[in-house]
Amino acid sequence: MWRESLGDLVTGSWRPPAPYAALHAVETSLGRSLPPALRSLLLETDGIEGPYGEDIVWPADRVLNDNLTFRTRPEFRALYRPFDPLLFFGDNGGGDQFAFVRAPDAKGGVYVWDHETDERRHVAADLGTYLREALGSGGEDWYR
Repeated sequence: MWRESLGDLVTGSWRPPAPYAALHAVETSLGRSLPPALRSLLLETDGIEGPYGEDIVWPADRVLNDNLTFRTRPEFRALYRPFDPLLFFGDNGGGDQFAFVRAPDAKGGVYVWDHETDERRHVAADLGTYLREALGSGGEDWYR
């Protein structure tokens, strides 16, 4: 599904699929299911690297490790609002992170978290839109 819909936007080769055990570890450790679109993408390819080395979609083990880090590091708790509603899954290579948000007032879709301001802003209606924008941007911060 994703290979056909993204076509030539993914440069280089597709990574092998994420193992089911890795996805189960993410869901069990974080105490929440992966969004269906992200789960299906990771079952086709364990992450997508952008043209400039940024991880537009992280491998499953990084999804787990980075989300645990954001939730548990004391210095993050002192600097930023809680990360519990966010499920980070990618970045721009310069510190901003992309996430799905589970919160009563969230629109759904993809949000960007600005690491300098702690702003959390809606940037794409769904994962497919996010991927097409991020992969087709030519390395620019398309979400600004």
